[in-house]
Amino acid sequence: MLGSGFREAMRLFRVGLPLVVVGLVAGCGGRPYGTLVATQPDPKAATVDLMVATTRAPVAEPAGVMFGGSRGADLNFADITVSIPPDRAAGEMRWPSSGPADAARDFAVLRTDRMTLAEAKANFNRRVKAVPGRRVLLFVHGFNTRFEEAVYRFAQIVHDSPVKVAPILFTWPSGGSLTDYVYDRDSALYSRDPLERIIQTITSDPNVGSVSILAHSMGSYVTVEALRQMSIRNRGLPPKLRDVMLAAPDIDVDVFRRQIASIDASRRSAQFTIFVSREDRALSISSFIARDSTRLGSLDPAAEPYASMLAASNVKVVDLTTVESKDFTNHGKFANGEVLQAIGSRMASGQRLNDGSGGVIDAVGALAGGTIGLAASAATQAVTAPGRLLDPTLQERSVGTTTQAPSLGGLDDESGKPDRRSRR
Repeated sequence: MLGSGFREAMRLFRVGLPLVVVGLVAGCGGRPYGTLVATQPDPKAATVDLMVATTRAPVAEPAGVMFGGSRGADLNFADITVSIPPDRAAGEMRWPSSGPADAARDFAVLRTDRMTLAEAKANFNRRVKAVPGRRVLLFVHGFNTRFEEAVYRFAQIVHDSPVKVAPILFTWPSGGSLTDYVYDRDSALYSRDPLERIIQTITSDPNVGSVSILAHSMGSYVTVEALRQMSIRNRGLPPKLRDVMLAAPDIDVDVFRRQIASIDASRRSAQFTIFVSREDRALSISSFIARDSTRLGSLDPAAEPYASMLAASNVKVVDLTTVESKDFTNHGKFANGEVLQAIGSRMASGQRLNDGSGGVIDAVGALAGGTIGLAASAATQAVTAPGRLLDPTLQERSVGTTTQAPSLGGLDDESGKPDRRSRR
């Protein structure tokens, strides 16, 4: 017994220590916090307008945070304009160290407006009507992600994808700490019903032409859960849902097999595509925590029984294993400029990711053996940042949350007061 326990402890040490070290380095470099303070625009900078729907509880203090890691009682909405710094390579993140940020050098915000449900609906309809093909892209972030990290990351994705979309960020109450894995997983499930309602609302909107979903890491788990119960409830997925992209999905393979089986392939119009890497160190940690269960984002798509499961489920795979990355964890390859351009080009043409030849699989396959120019930034930090070492989010415990938005009726029937515990 002692020998077995010792071996397990050493295995955790070997797998986990590199990530902790990288996390400490990332933490010393600074994760953005309190930087959502409007700044002066730079004439050379590009801008991205995001609509945000969140199950996070709003916070009043400190300024520049907007939403924390505690769970809100209702869906809340925001309209945020992000400034993208000039002279930046696609896929590169430049985090602001404080707010207001310097728009000439870093990612920054030009406007941060909270919205009511009525304002959010009007805002969304106005934007989607202005988009060619009236395409919508919904992004769901992953584990250990602060609100502003999700905002900046999605703005980077939208900007670096050569396709015009109406972007919607769905952000759930991540604790924003490496030690909050269980809390984050529970918070993701807590957000499953609101996410389903968001998807149902936008796919049933007559102004919308098509909807694509991009989910990362643990965000893939809540996304597939929401789609599973939607499919069961409605006997299929809505026809406007075209692509469901799961990047480095942190889902147990056996759980996914059950989930996808409940989403009848004969009744779904959406193409499910997973982006995998067998060198994903972050998913190695998740696998260890889950008693060596294989994670969907790190499986070998050519090995059995995975190959048969994916084929039977009509799930396509983009294998990024042989693509090198500057991201030590190999967990954020999907946010690379070349990958996003391949995805965006396919969406812009009105085709699904893997229809015919020249799809994303072919485009990304051409990168094999090359170097992905992804800086070790949010996709890395959002998994590897230190637990509560010098964590500024602990301030939220003392200041509490602001008053919750009113109940959202058909969008959200949850009730009760917000969870005021600081979990970030």
